[in-house]
Amino acid sequence: MKKILIQSVLVVVVLALAALYLFYNRYNNFLLSPVFHQVPVTLDIKKGSNYTDFISLLKSKGGKGELWQWKLLARLNPDQSQIKAGEFEIVKRSTPRELLAYIDGNNVKSYQYTLIEGLTWKTIKSELFEAPMKHVLIDMSDEQLMSKLSIDAPSLEGQFLPETYQFVKGDSDLSVMKRSHQALKEVLADAWSSRSEKVKLKTPYELLILASIIEKETAVASERTTISGVFHRRLLKGMKLQTDPTVIYGVGEDYAGDITRAHLKTDTPYNTYTRKGLPPTPIAMASEASIRAAAQPKDGKALYFVANGLGGHTFSNTYDEHLKAVKKYLRAQRNKP
Repeated sequence: MKKILIQSVLVVVVLALAALYLFYNRYNNFLLSPVFHQVPVTLDIKKGSNYTDFISLLKSKGGKGELWQWKLLARLNPDQSQIKAGEFEIVKRSTPRELLAYIDGNNVKSYQYTLIEGLTWKTIKSELFEAPMKHVLIDMSDEQLMSKLSIDAPSLEGQFLPETYQFVKGDSDLSVMKRSHQALKEVLADAWSSRSEKVKLKTPYELLILASIIEKETAVASERTTISGVFHRRLLKGMKLQTDPTVIYGVGEDYAGDITRAHLKTDTPYNTYTRKGLPPTPIAMASEASIRAAAQPKDGKALYFVANGLGGHTFSNTYDEHLKAVKKYLRAQRNKP
């Protein structure tokens, strides 16, 4: 009987060791193998999800591993089993430990929204509704948004800094625009505090208005300070700015792609051919480069400029020189194939 008992115990021990080995082998393979064989995979972990919900999400996305394996991993790694909510994009084949560490590191998927310089607020607002973010501005008037952002200005035009802004799923368009307005305030304040002595504008807002005109007048970076110098000199001399972009902004939807004599003669608060000084508001979103150019006008005597047909402008000191430059430009335009 004793011999039989010993043999039975040995059989049980062997079976137990075999089972333990199989258990260990399966768990070890689980730890060393990637959770997803095909990547990228997006995991959208909802707020309030627990660890079991997380395992179910993994399985629904084709993730490997059995419930007991994930549960054991959590028990052995309690710090990583507190699953964080968010949208996570898994772009490389990760083991279970690596995946938990990635999520624990709060590496949520981010998106980008680029606010392009030279656009109007009306255009930007419509584009925001196409971005993958929570939309709250759609039910908010401009006046309400100005109140939310504590903006003391006639309109929202020019009140946001053209840049690329990162956001995550669940962020609202309001939160993005708050950051954009704050960035604008910081850049404008810095440009105003370090402005040239030649700048005789009265307020940072006037600087922003001028910057928006510079933004619309040229796409050539090297010309910004030169154009700024022209406008500053014209303002000091009491000359009208006579800049087409302000006229176009003033006529609004009546502008169909070509500025006409009728447009130039139509008096609006933005027509710098009929009125002296700056228009009442910016006419577009000005980039940081244009804001700084408005604050740092280039020295010179030029009072006029006209397109040269090559993407830039020809600058003239006198009206006679300007007329010649205009005739040259028109002649080149007529001779285009």
